[in-house]
Amino acid sequence: MKDSAIIDKQDPYAALRYKEFRSYMGMRFFFTFAYQMQAVIIGFHIYHLTKDPLALGLIGLCEAIPSIGIALYGGYIADKSEKRGLLLKIFIGVFLCSLVMTIVTLQQMHTYVPVKYIVPIMYLMVFGIGIARGFYNPAAFSIMGQIVPKELYPNSSTWNSSTYMTASIIGPAVGGLIYAFFGVTVTYCVILFFILIALGCIAFFKKHPPRYIPKESIMKSLTEGVQFVFKSKMMLGAMSLDLFSVFFGGAVALLPVFANDILKVGSEGLGFMRASASAGAVLTMFVMTRISPMRKPWRNLLIAVVGFGTSIICYGLSKNFYLTLMFLFAEGSFDSVSVLIRSTIMQLLTPDEMRGRVSAVNSMFIGSSNEIGAFESGLTAKLMRTVPAVVFGGCMTILVAGITYSKTKSLLGLTLDDISGSKTEPAAV
Repeated sequence: MKDSAIIDKQDPYAALRYKEFRSYMGMRFFFTFAYQMQAVIIGFHIYHLTKDPLALGLIGLCEAIPSIGIALYGGYIADKSEKRGLLLKIFIGVFLCSLVMTIVTLQQMHTYVPVKYIVPIMYLMVFGIGIARGFYNPAAFSIMGQIVPKELYPNSSTWNSSTYMTASIIGPAVGGLIYAFFGVTVTYCVILFFILIALGCIAFFKKHPPRYIPKESIMKSLTEGVQFVFKSKMMLGAMSLDLFSVFFGGAVALLPVFANDILKVGSEGLGFMRASASAGAVLTMFVMTRISPMRKPWRNLLIAVVGFGTSIICYGLSKNFYLTLMFLFAEGSFDSVSVLIRSTIMQLLTPDEMRGRVSAVNSMFIGSSNEIGAFESGLTAKLMRTVPAVVFGGCMTILVAGITYSKTKSLLGLTLDDISGSKTEPAAV
């Protein structure tokens, strides 16, 4: 079906009927698949070489610092650049970094590169991928708003989130299996193959010339992106909800403690616990392609965050393995609802010429919240013990939703059409 097709907003596959969006989904799936595989394998490989847990922490640091540090500039470049060409350059950079990591794992290379230099080279390549990520997120967000009609943003956001979550679940599992059976070099070769497929998907994109030609300085342009977010009550509220719910809801980082010390189910049970939350998220995303939560999005977003916090509290208090699986499934489900609503709000409220910069601000808001949330959970667990720490996190998540509700009551009755036609609202005081 061509882009000129009659739009049926009730069609759960409406966005997928656009050829370019299908190519975008292919790029998104295969790149996320490769990226998640690589994240697991780099950790395995570096720990195998160093036997040092601190070395694992440095991997995340090497990627997060450039990714967050360059995000605003990446958003500026995404707004002023032709999107297809920019994505091709980003993926070529990721491919070259991954190729270097593949080469240094070859047994023959140990003749030329001493083992003591391999880990620093790996860190350097991870740093390079972090730079690429700083450009990728704004570029990918920008182009998605140009390849489907505005009326289909909720549907396209649902498929986009479903694709990302599915690849995030399958990628690490496949990577671990290939690593176990065939070794590190073969695994990196498979990763390179999937990155090439993602590159091939970009080749099917149309050229999307920039809708923003900067006439002001870079600093003023970047400031405009930040000011736009802080002037929008709904967008700022959505980002703040995301930041604090992830920060206080990072109790999933304590799953190993529950599996080993509280529920006594070991590593096998831990695997089921991790899979349960992911399964809840993915299944709910697919349900939302048919039953949209966007009729009253702000109200439903707050309900989802409260449900997320309640699920965390129940998981923290549960002493039964099967009940815990149910609560984790619910947690993943509520989280996926809030992810969909937040991403749709961002797509609808952001002007085309500012998509890159607004996405960059969002990346800086959320970019490190998972890691910081995991640290918060670990710290409170040390201070309060594990169960009180998890319950505290859930209660704080509900409190954040309550405060947001009190500040944004005027948004509760808004429909999707109201948001689509709205201008930037004044921020809450």
